[in-house]
Amino acid sequence: MDTQAKIKALLSQLNSVIVGKPTQVQDGVACLLAGGHLLIEDAPGVGKTTLAHALARSFGLQFSRVQFTADLMPSDLSGVSIYDRNQNAFVFHPGPVFAQVLLADEINRASPKTQSALLEAMEERQVTIEGETRPLPSPFFVIATQNPQEQLGTHPLPESQLDRFLMRISLGYPDRASERELLAGRDRRDLLDKLPAVLTPQELQAVQQQVLAVHAASPLLDYLQDLIAATRNGRWFVQGLSPRAGLAVLRAAKAQALLNARDYVAPDDVQAVLPQTAAHRLVPVASAGRGASEQVRAMLQAVPLP
Repeated sequence: MDTQAKIKALLSQLNSVIVGKPTQVQDGVACLLAGGHLLIEDAPGVGKTTLAHALARSFGLQFSRVQFTADLMPSDLSGVSIYDRNQNAFVFHPGPVFAQVLLADEINRASPKTQSALLEAMEERQVTIEGETRPLPSPFFVIATQNPQEQLGTHPLPESQLDRFLMRISLGYPDRASERELLAGRDRRDLLDKLPAVLTPQELQAVQQQVLAVHAASPLLDYLQDLIAATRNGRWFVQGLSPRAGLAVLRAAKAQALLNARDYVAPDDVQAVLPQTAAHRLVPVASAGRGASEQVRAMLQAVPLP
């Protein structure tokens, strides 16, 4: 089966579990194909964890799930050395971060200290424990869910950590037809248990290389730079996108182009991914009166196409 057929089968399988949300499903797939971490923010019960599980299973990746709570310690994630009397030595017991996919459930319920423990893992694909650096499996993804910040017992993620997520998406409530399908259909957990892997980890890494090879022409890069410059001019946002964020947008746009069966990036690809890749890194100016995602969309309307 060729790459496009595999991608089509992957999206079809995910859409059979997460009904009525094809755009968010495609965003999640694009994020992982671009080698990035995914943050899913929404109210409880709309399918955040189900999407995270479905992505991990469909990509054929070994995963672990951690429920983030106020008393979760950094060592609960990374692991700890315990003295073994038989070996007369300390033996390292790896934590759940040593998986190809870490499902970080309700990440913003943990303390800032524990949240920051993920930073090295997300950026460097390694963790330093008791002075020793240990590599994480490859590929390595964090798929995190978080509740809206106005909910009780949540700590906002620091900007440095938000910046490590390639995309932040929101599912929202299903439409009436999709909700009827959920009500009348099988339990989502039963469906998840039976999901086959559509890609192997080796195939995933091969597709990721194809994403990197997607061509971005000079006029497209001019357009992307115009958008980045617009975020920095003070009209729309307090502070603009960093060069790292610009690279993140380009990677996501390349993955979007591949999902659309193209070997080049079009302006449509950049527009499709910009709110999800940029909004969580930006703070709208006080006079905007709207959220970051809406402000990004307004800015897209104002910046001329190449």
